[in-house]
Amino acid sequence: MDFSVYILFSEKLAKFYIGTTDNVDKRLLEHNTGKYKTAFSTKGIPWTLFMNIPCSSSKQAYDLEAFIKKMKSANFVRRLKKQPEIISSVLEKLESHKR
Repeated sequence: MDFSVYILFSEKLAKFYIGTTDNVDKRLLEHNTGKYKTAFSTKGIPWTLFMNIPCSSSKQAYDLEAFIKKMKSANFVRRLKKQPEIISSVLEKLESHKR
């Protein structure tokens, strides 16, 4: 099973949504069809896939998701797309903190 951190963007809200999944296409569809009626993401429909970051495990995906969310920065998210090497650096730091 492949895990990913996915980042969606809503033009309507001008906001990013960050999550983890083992099926990015399915999750995007769920967000855009309002599957979870009371979820924040229903306010931003339609969402577009901004970025998909493959991870080696669910733990790695959850750790990376938490790190990105902790940054609380749309500029940081945009930098991830422009400079994907940042992701490798973050993953290395997260891995070294586990030891």
